[in-house]
Amino acid sequence: MNTDYRKPLPGTELDYFDTREAVEAISPGAYERLPYVSRVLAEQLVRRCSPELLADALKQLIERKRDLDFPWYPARVVCHDILGQTALVDLAGLRDAIAEKGGDPAKVNPVVPTQLIVDHSLAVEHAGFDPEAFDKNRAIEDRRNEDRFHFIDWTRTAFKNVDVIPAGNGIMHQINLEKMSPVIQVRSDESGRGVAFPDTCVGTDSHTPHVDALGVIAVGVGGLEAESVMLGRASMMRLPDIVGVELTGKRQPGITATDIVLALTEFLRQQRVVGAWLEFFGEGASSLTIGDRATISNMTPEYGATAAMFYIDDQTIDYLKLTGREPEQVALVENYARLSGLWADSLEQVEYERVLTFDLSTVERNLAGPSNPHRRLPTAALGERGIAVDLDRALAEENEGKMPDGAVIIAAITSCTNTSNPRNVVAAGLLAKKANELGLIRKPWVKSSFAPGSKVARLYLEESGLLPELEKLGFGIVAYACTTCNGMSGALDPQIQQEIIDRDLYTTAVLSGNRNFDGRIHPYAKQAFLASPPLVVAYAIAGTVRFDIEKDTLGHDAEGNAITLKDLWPSDEEIDAIVGQYVKPEQFKQVYIPMFDLDAVEEAKSPLYDWRPTSTYIRRPPYWEGNMAKERALKGMRPLAILPDNITTDHLSPSNAILASSAAGEYLSRMGVPEEDFNSYATHRGDHLTAQRATLANPKLFNEMVRDEEGEVVQGSLARIEPEGKVTRMWEAIETYMERGQPLIIIAGADYGQGSSRDWAAKGVALAGVEAIVAEGFERIHRTNLIGMGVMPLQFEEGTTRTSLELEGTETYDVEGKPAPGARLTLVIHRANGSAERIPVLCRLDTFEEVSIYSAGGVLQRFAQDFLESEVA
Repeated sequence: MNTDYRKPLPGTELDYFDTREAVEAISPGAYERLPYVSRVLAEQLVRRCSPELLADALKQLIERKRDLDFPWYPARVVCHDILGQTALVDLAGLRDAIAEKGGDPAKVNPVVPTQLIVDHSLAVEHAGFDPEAFDKNRAIEDRRNEDRFHFIDWTRTAFKNVDVIPAGNGIMHQINLEKMSPVIQVRSDESGRGVAFPDTCVGTDSHTPHVDALGVIAVGVGGLEAESVMLGRASMMRLPDIVGVELTGKRQPGITATDIVLALTEFLRQQRVVGAWLEFFGEGASSLTIGDRATISNMTPEYGATAAMFYIDDQTIDYLKLTGREPEQVALVENYARLSGLWADSLEQVEYERVLTFDLSTVERNLAGPSNPHRRLPTAALGERGIAVDLDRALAEENEGKMPDGAVIIAAITSCTNTSNPRNVVAAGLLAKKANELGLIRKPWVKSSFAPGSKVARLYLEESGLLPELEKLGFGIVAYACTTCNGMSGALDPQIQQEIIDRDLYTTAVLSGNRNFDGRIHPYAKQAFLASPPLVVAYAIAGTVRFDIEKDTLGHDAEGNAITLKDLWPSDEEIDAIVGQYVKPEQFKQVYIPMFDLDAVEEAKSPLYDWRPTSTYIRRPPYWEGNMAKERALKGMRPLAILPDNITTDHLSPSNAILASSAAGEYLSRMGVPEEDFNSYATHRGDHLTAQRATLANPKLFNEMVRDEEGEVVQGSLARIEPEGKVTRMWEAIETYMERGQPLIIIAGADYGQGSSRDWAAKGVALAGVEAIVAEGFERIHRTNLIGMGVMPLQFEEGTTRTSLELEGTETYDVEGKPAPGARLTLVIHRANGSAERIPVLCRLDTFEEVSIYSAGGVLQRFAQDFLESEVA
């Protein structure tokens, strides 16, 4: 720890590092102009950098240079169980590899405190209209995931610096917001004296920026990057593009935070903020509660940014008090923020290179859909957009006892995006109460559910009397977990499913989540719409998206009067009165004090895990052997797929339920797993033999190498094996190429790798033998995951695309040139007619650290080499 600029923190027995003085020593007056993000990054440089490196590193921030790397040392790592477990499986495999080379496996531990919350394993098999749904779903979760939970429990005893919050306690992001983040950290040094500094974290979920709402830099990363941080390697970065977003005006009555974030998501996508770090400020920002801010920060990946920061202010302090933080900690946050220039009124002279302005008063009631979170759909425009059409037909079908066209088969109040905000949840409860008073009911084909991100939600809904109102309409609590939003919506009633199949119905889901990509929510929900929690309840009553939710009649009261949405919608005053009276600090203490009373556990008998050979959930990873140990020559590569724009990680490695007809389903059946326990793709990511069968397995995939007789691209998880030209299921093509030892390449369009920060979107293609991806552009997290698996990301120059090159899939490809940050390499395309074309491409190894990781074959191989060298030394 650097001792320069270390001073006593007034009013405490702690020290802090005077970042302002360090910056002003280099450039007088510069600190006042620095954005919030730069001030936090500068602090960790002042605290962690050696004196000889500090000046140059700070100059990069002051002068806003982006041509050199500087180190970032996040204070902690947070994980949900899917990627967190996968990361720990990798570390357990790394211990085996170290032991086989003569190293001490017990020394392989996370250096940075790591918190793992089990929240992604539960499927809604029993819906919210079943009063025993919570207990039944938890029992199924425990049975299906016994192998996984056995391994996760072992990690608590085998690894140092790992805390585990078991299943059934809430969503990682909400627990992070309500409890885990102190906003200002305190750590003791060798002298035993405490040092205060800003909390920062990386998380194995793209929605980790949820706690940016508290002024905490929290960035979503892939599991591989998280592993690197866990193991003590600095996360090398370049100064990000920091964009100021001024929020003006105030929201109109009846507008929820969900409506605001869906409008912002559309606006920010249009403004091309992909990869940027955003800072929200202005009169509109200061008027938003932390719950509202968290709703906005949570959807950072949906508008493509890396972070979405809010300044520390009175709202932050009020929230810390509300959520039961200790008075001493609350006082420390305000004291430190004011002294160090992180308090809102200390940032009035900040200079941004780009400022965007968004007027909150222009926001109307919104949905998003039918298949992208940034495709905003005002509820006032349902007719003109072709959604609310042909209601008469739908009603006629309903009167005949059939499900209507556009049937809402899933209505779910779910996700950290919305259930972290008490106003949204209370609004849903109040709407349900009015609907019950007027005699309205949920349509019988709607599978409804409520999965809060925190147990606190139950307490304030029970005390306010709103939980029974939600339960009456079928929105009983089914879990405290990430459910429908993550594709864990569970099975449908068999009769409903059969009717969908027999009639080829257009069916939909409406959820208060953050993602609605095709095929994500449920295999039989053809499209999905994002909505606020009260709108989800309203759509459960309507039962179809062919319904104009603003105008059409939801039912009739006892006197025969038509009931519409405006008759049910609660006023802001009603919502605020319930929140003010029933959301209390004692509730948070009641939930979190026992949850974080983490008893000491006995040390594991062996530092090596005893792998279960028949497990389909946990298996020793193969990243140090076979195909993965070979050098990537980047020669003679055949295309596995040629893909369009906007390929998501759901396309590359889906997370939803495994169907019996899929390659993974067939494998699980051969392994003796009954179909009802196939679980989701996500839960099997600790077993590479199951998980690699999910590679490009999304039925909504369009591989442009596979076309019908008219030349149209055929939808499905399909590939064309070359040179034979044989069309097969994707997995059969991968198996064929693996048997041949054929190196592969993927060609793609713009924004490749959008969506969840799942490392298996990179692991799957790497295990298949893909050595390079050439695309028009990459989403940040997926690009780093590819590098972490030793896959080269290459970017076409502006104006060059797969279509301009007229690629058809019969070609083979070489890459020439030495990889380096920003280097121009050459893609050599060998055509089937014998001709060759040489195309310049940009090497997207953006830092020297990424070059080092790639050259070693991946992040795990890099660490193993460095570890063994240090052991010898």
